[in-house]
Amino acid sequence: METNKWIELLSYTLPAIITGIVALYFFKYHIANEDKRRNLILLKKKQNLTLPIRLQAYERLTLFLERISPSKLLVRVKPTGTNAINYHNKLIQSIEQEFEHNLAQQIYITDSGWNAIVTAKNALIQNIRTSAANTLVENAEQLRENIIQSSMDNENPTQLALSLLKSEIRKLF
Repeated sequence: METNKWIELLSYTLPAIITGIVALYFFKYHIANEDKRRNLILLKKKQNLTLPIRLQAYERLTLFLERISPSKLLVRVKPTGTNAINYHNKLIQSIEQEFEHNLAQQIYITDSGWNAIVTAKNALIQNIRTSAANTLVENAEQLRENIIQSSMDNENPTQLALSLLKSEIRKLF
């Protein structure tokens, strides 16, 4: 008689335990999926808010690279006199001002993109300094010619940085 009671008790409790375990597993799986879905929705909303800002940062940095490219810089920043050193300083000052104006954009782009921009800026400044240090350069006009010649002879760092920015933008879409 005692064993019949145990069998009867087991026949009622075992299905209840199995049903409870299945329900627990189902709810746990359902809650995990809901969390993933909510996180995905939040991520999508966040991307919709930040994408225009990031694109604007890429646009501003593209404009920066275009403005400091040697051909455009030398047209935009004209020498005020014939002194090559003064013109050299004026060119570097113009590049630094442009850079400082766009400094905050680094938080919206990748580290490699920002490093490419800083490298392009530094390479251009180095090119200007090297051209100014040339003993054959006696006046501002010769400095301009020397910078243009040097930029045509070497790889243009601003174009390399611009290419990297373009490839990063393609990854956003």
